[in-house]
Amino acid sequence: MTSRPPDARPYDRGPGGGPEDPHTLLDRARRLSAVGGHPAAGGAWERAAKALRRVGGAITPRDHADALDATALDCRGGARPAAETLFSRAADLHERSGLLGKALISRARALATGPEPGATACAGLAELCERAAALHAAGRATVAQTATVLLLRSRTRADLLDTAADPEAEAAALREELARLVAFAVPHRADPTVLGPLADSRALLGRVTAPEDPAAALAHLRAAVADHAASGRPWPPTETELLLAGVLRTTGAHAEAATVLRAAVGSGEENALLRTADGARLRLALARTLEGGEGLEPFDGHEGPGRPASPRGEEVVALLTEAVRLSDRSGEDPLLGVLARLRLGSAHAVRGRWQEAATVLGEVLAGPARDGDEAARLRARAWLAFCALRRGEPERAARQYALAAAEARLRADLQHGAALSHRAAHALGTAGAPEKAARAYERAADLWRSAGDHGAAARSLRARARQVRTAWGAARAEVVLEEALREAQRGLRGTPEPAERDRLRAELVLIREELTELLGPGAAYPAAVGPAAVGSGSTGPGPCPGPCPDPWSPPDPYEASGRYQVNVYGDVGGGRPSAAATPRTRIQGCV
Repeated sequence: MTSRPPDARPYDRGPGGGPEDPHTLLDRARRLSAVGGHPAAGGAWERAAKALRRVGGAITPRDHADALDATALDCRGGARPAAETLFSRAADLHERSGLLGKALISRARALATGPEPGATACAGLAELCERAAALHAAGRATVAQTATVLLLRSRTRADLLDTAADPEAEAAALREELARLVAFAVPHRADPTVLGPLADSRALLGRVTAPEDPAAALAHLRAAVADHAASGRPWPPTETELLLAGVLRTTGAHAEAATVLRAAVGSGEENALLRTADGARLRLALARTLEGGEGLEPFDGHEGPGRPASPRGEEVVALLTEAVRLSDRSGEDPLLGVLARLRLGSAHAVRGRWQEAATVLGEVLAGPARDGDEAARLRARAWLAFCALRRGEPERAARQYALAAAEARLRADLQHGAALSHRAAHALGTAGAPEKAARAYERAADLWRSAGDHGAAARSLRARARQVRTAWGAARAEVVLEEALREAQRGLRGTPEPAERDRLRAELVLIREELTELLGPGAAYPAAVGPAAVGSGSTGPGPCPGPCPDPWSPPDPYEASGRYQVNVYGDVGGGRPSAAATPRTRIQGCV
């Protein structure tokens, strides 16, 4: 028996307290291992081993192998690298005990959790699948064991889909493979041990199907939940429930998604086998669903004091508060706590609770710096700046916006860098620093040009002209407005999309109005700003931007990294344009 890694799930102490009969404890550990993946099995084996040592006994190699498997399955977070060694040792002991089907599962898990590149692991898993099929044909591996080895290879393939030369073709091939796996297992569903891998296979099939056919994915995921319940496995199918709710959100069925998540949260409160981190994820997903699926949107085109209190809004705040508490208690994934605080801070902010929001968001920035946290710091600073503006502290807001823009540049994120620079300039102008504001608007315009958004560059230049007029006079402001005009015209020449053309025409109207105000009626304008150049279109400036102008919002540190990946909320493929460009590690534990 080996000691559990320091970050593994705390051992289940079992019923009662004090010494118990070692053989009773051993029988209990064996029963839990027989279920296959029981979260309490690792703790049960540790307790049995300690009891046996007290009386001078020891567990057999066969039991030791099961104990190693159970301990390795508990390796999460910082303990995850230890899993490969534990699974490999378990495989050796299974083979010595003549349990070749179990040995193949342990070897497959060692490959799936090991440090080898995905393609290398897939090749090794393909070989193990062939051996499993041969053992099954010879009657030396059960259907459940064979299906589990096949499933592990499919999971590894699913994680590699977005790196394939042709992801959609590879996904189609994987769906066919999973359909064959389901067809292999279904005739044996009377065996409870088969229902577990069958449920997991259907859940993975749902995940891989969701980007192309959400309706079909829903059918697979609902069948997976039903198979899990029929299997008698006492722990909740959290990953499948999150996926099911995520696909429902994709189809616009937010009410049904909320029902699924409420039931999962309620049953989890009664189920001691629900991981604390999973309880936090369920609450984050439910809060996201109640807010409409795409995060908080406090900016409705005007500067208001925040949303009025509502029962749903208060439920969101309560869910996020509990998610923070659970993620801290878990300690399994520090980024989960960061995300919960970001969501709670923004929930307070949109309801006008500036101080509560600032306190929670400040905890994000005070946490330990880790690689890949630029997105979290960017979002926290953007919301802190928003709160500072609402509290009448524009200088502080400008500093936070500028720091957030720097975080965006670290991510090579031109759109967010430009948007945040624009907001920093706005805050500086509000603070009565027109020279600084003018320079910040110029930086924003340069970034917008680099990003290829000429309309946004023209908008930043138009805002710059107002600050230049205050600081240096009308003549210099006229030069900036003419530059804004040329920028908008450049966009019109290269933009075929009707909506974007309308936006650029509206910007030209606004530039003309500002030139009229600057030069006075009857003045000679450049020909390009006459009505013929502007054309028809909306003359309104559009909605007031929040931390970042539409269509971008501050990036979510837990966005999925590709079309076939799952984020912390259970969404497949992420929901924003930046998702595919942001490198993220797959959320551990996703099917």
